[in-house]
This record gives sequence, C-alpha cells and structure tokens, in this order.
Amino acid sequence: MRIFKVLSILLILLMLVGNSNVVHAQEYYFAVETQIMDVFVNEDGSLSIEYTFDFVNQPGAHPIDIVDVGLPNNNYVLSSITADINGNPVSSIKKSDYIDIGVMIDLGSNAIQPGQRGTLHVIVQTINKSIYPSEVEANEDYASFEVSPTWFGSQYVTGNTNLSVTLYLPIGLTSEEPRYHTPKGWPGDSAPVSGFDNLGGIYYTWSSPNANAYTQYTFGASFPARMVPEAQIVKPPAISFDSEALCSGLICLGMIAFLVLTIYSATVGAKKRKLKYLPPKIAVEGHGIKRGLTAIEAAILMEQPMDRVLMMVLFSVLKKGAAEVVSREPLQIKVTTPKPEGLQPYEDEFLVAMQKTKKEQRVDLQTMIINLVNTVSKKMKGFSRKESIAFYKDIMEKAWNQVEVAQTPEVKSEKFDENIDWTMLDKNFDNRTKDTFGTGPVIIPTWWWRFDPGVRPVSTGTPSPGKVVASPTPIGSGKTTVNLPSLPGADFAASLTNGVQSFASGVVGNVTNFTNGITNKTNPIPKSTSSGRSSRGGGGGGSCACACACAGCACACAGGGR
Repeated sequence: MRIFKVLSILLILLMLVGNSNVVHAQEYYFAVETQIMDVFVNEDGSLSIEYTFDFVNQPGAHPIDIVDVGLPNNNYVLSSITADINGNPVSSIKKSDYIDIGVMIDLGSNAIQPGQRGTLHVIVQTINKSIYPSEVEANEDYASFEVSPTWFGSQYVTGNTNLSVTLYLPIGLTSEEPRYHTPKGWPGDSAPVSGFDNLGGIYYTWSSPNANAYTQYTFGASFPARMVPEAQIVKPPAISFDSEALCSGLICLGMIAFLVLTIYSATVGAKKRKLKYLPPKIAVEGHGIKRGLTAIEAAILMEQPMDRVLMMVLFSVLKKGAAEVVSREPLQIKVTTPKPEGLQPYEDEFLVAMQKTKKEQRVDLQTMIINLVNTVSKKMKGFSRKESIAFYKDIMEKAWNQVEVAQTPEVKSEKFDENIDWTMLDKNFDNRTKDTFGTGPVIIPTWWWRFDPGVRPVSTGTPSPGKVVASPTPIGSGKTTVNLPSLPGADFAASLTNGVQSFASGVVGNVTNFTNGITNKTNPIPKSTSSGRSSRGGGGGGSCACACACAGCACACAGGGR
C-alpha cells in the first residue's frame, strides 16, 4: 500500500514537471542583440521611423510569430508601413489588437523558431501630428518631439542590447539652431554624436552596448518651428467661435490644404531624393580639405546633375584626343586608336560604354558613375565635405575670373579653353557663358572639331564655301589661333547648351530616372521618407506609456509587445 502511494506521488510529480515544461514552452523568451531606431522629421512635418531588430529566440521558447509595433499616435498612414523578416517581405500588417496605438506584424511562415535568430526591419513612412511647441528660450518659436524605442517586459528578455537611436532633423538648419534633449534613463553618454547627413540635415545619434530591451529610454530634440508646416504642430485647443458652421468650414479647408501640401511635399521630396546620389557616409564631417580631386570628381562631390557630369567627361576625353564626335543627334563617338596615355578610370569606362548599343550604353554609364561615386567616397574619408566643396567652388570662381578679366577675344577664348572643366561646375554655366562672351567673337578651341562634326581640320587646300574649318593641331603641340574659326559668343554658348541637352535626350534619357538608378545603389536607404520600427517580438509587457501634450515635451513613443 505504501509503495502504491509513493508511486502515485512520483507519477503526480512527473505530470506536474511535464506540465510545467509545456507551459514554459508557450512563453516568449528572447534576446535583442541589436536595436536600431532612425527617426526623420520630413519636409511636410510628419515623422518617419525605421526600425531594425536582431532577435535571438531562446531554446524552448514560443516562436516569435507576431510583432506589435507601437506608434506615437493614431495619425499614422497604415498603407505606408512595410516590413521584412530576414529580407522576406511581410504581407500582413494590421491595426494591433493587443496594444492601443500601433500595428501588428504577422511573420507567418517566417516566424523565428526557438533557438533561431532573425532580423526584423520595419518602416513607417508617415506619422502626422507628432511635433509639439517647445519652451526653448530663443528669439523665435521652437518645436520639439521626443521618442522612446520599443521596449518589452523584463520577464521576456535576456541579455544586453546594443541600442542606437538617431534623430534626423529638418533640412536647412544651421549647427547652432537645434537643441538635443538630455536622454532619460540612458546608460550611455548624454551628449550625442552629431553632424550633417548627405541631404544637409543635422542628425543626433546616441549609441550604447550596455542598453537593454526592457527599459524605456527617451530621446528628443527641438528646432525652430518655421522648419515645419504649422498645421503639423500640435497646440492646445484655441477658443472656438459659437458658429459650428464656421468651424466646420475652416476645418474642412484646413484638411484640404494640408492634404494638398502633404502630396506636394512628398512629390517634391521624392524627386529631390532621387537626385541625391552620394552615400550618407560622405556627409559625416571630417576635418580639412580634400585636395587633388579632378573637376569631374568635384562635380560628383557637389552632386551636380548627371547630364552635366557626363558632358564634362565627354569634353575631357575630347580635349585629350581620346575620341571624336561623329554624330551629335544621336550622339555617336569614335574612339582614337591607340588611346592617349593618362586617361582616368572613369574616362576609360566612358569610352567603352559609348561604343555599345543605346540600352547597354545607359546601363554601363550608370555603372561608371557608381564606380566614380565610390571612388570619391573613399577619397573623402576623414575629410570635410563642406570645406572641400567651398575649396572647389573657389577654384571655379578663380577660373571664371581668368576668363572674365581677359582683355582680348584671343586671350578670353584661350583662358576659357584652359578652364572649361572647372567653369562647368557652375550651376549658372550656360547664362554665365553667354554673359561673358556676349556678342563678341569666340575663337574656338583647337579640339573643338572633335566635338562639332561641322568643324573639320584641313591641312592643305581651300575650304569649301560655307564650311567651317580649323587648322590641325597635333596633340601636345600647344595652342594656336592661326586659321581657327570664330563664332559669336551667343552661338558658342548655345552650342554648349545644346550639347548638354542632346547628351541628356540621346543618351541619358530622363535625367531623374537615370540618376535614380544610381541613387538606388550608392544611397539606397530613403532617409527622407523612412520611418517606424517597433516590435512585440512575441514577448509581453512593454507598451506605449507616452502621452504628452505640453510645451517642450512632445512625446512620440514606440513601445510594443505581447
């Protein structure tokens, strides 16, 4: 009898242990090795948040199957939210049924299994009404916002988290204008790393390997309110009129105006973004000037339009005698054999590309520019982009000055020929060329016949009537004005302008689309329109606890969790 009782007790204990294991297996328990949060204040005053999480699900834990993303408020655009897990797009993103303000990301068949790891990437492109008035003491009104990265219940999280938070402020601020808020609960340095991004906007970055994923940390910044539309700044309710009709009408008009402004800002911002092809790392300010760049490399540093850059490369190979234009519309060039020595790598790539079919030509020219951007990026490492651009703009102005102060058409034309690569850096190159030469004669450069098929060198005999000719000048023999034809200044400037336009229409096509193909490789993250990251990671606990409507404390939190 006693043996039977003992066996019964042992059996019950085994059942309890077994049941305990089953219960434990249903609990979420994971590590967040890395958490990155990027917050962007867009031109239209909305916020964008981009999250990246490196989850490590613990053995025996529940699969991380659904991730709740806490958002600052309910003014987010659900259709603007995208996510992927380990690079696989997530198709199910809905309003969360677990947290009050946020969405649920269903990982589906890509759920992170026990003992496995996964990287979750979430972008929320548009969150409106997340900026508040600030109490910063200044000569003008300031606005502010604060954010808290997603956190989870401590019972569901193990280990430290390498956490990084970056706030990207509106473009156009000087370094003295914005203010960062002292982080709350932060284990790292209270002062952020700051600088200018590739779009010219100021950013603040806080990073610490000693953070964790179960504590709420709060970060924020203030900036002049004029940088964002007033309609996006949340203010205390104003005194209302008795007439409900008047209020309704004003609200309706305000909503329409805001919608139009949002669409317009998004369209303009997207177009500008496509033309920004420099990688963000160039914008991280170093110290000192990077000297020794060619004019074409300086054009890349300044992010000159692609048609202008390619035209500069064309003129460069023509001046060096490496090619000649046989047809301007469509543009066709013949490469000189053998090629002259001293060509830059991008010039060699250009010549190879221009010998291919139009479709292959466009792809190869994009590859050439991508390689050129990468080269400039490497050369700029550790140097200040801002100081370097100022340096090369000074070279450009000195080049123009040599042309403009010349007293005779011969000297003016000679100086223009010598400095054309640097003068083309000027955004106002076309008009400045017209103004510089006016109606006076321009003695064309000795290499001009390689650019204009209507000008051909002759060595003997008399030119045919109406045929513009130039005396042949061997490469490296120096310049001469003997028998060189001249053109009225306006015609010469028009020839240059038309050359750029012909290049754009015949080779580049749509400049924005051409440049976008480069931007997608060299500057792929859409910083100006990215947003949102937050997670439930299957775990429990962490939820949004921010609810601010006071001056200077504007809260945009992103707490999630099941």
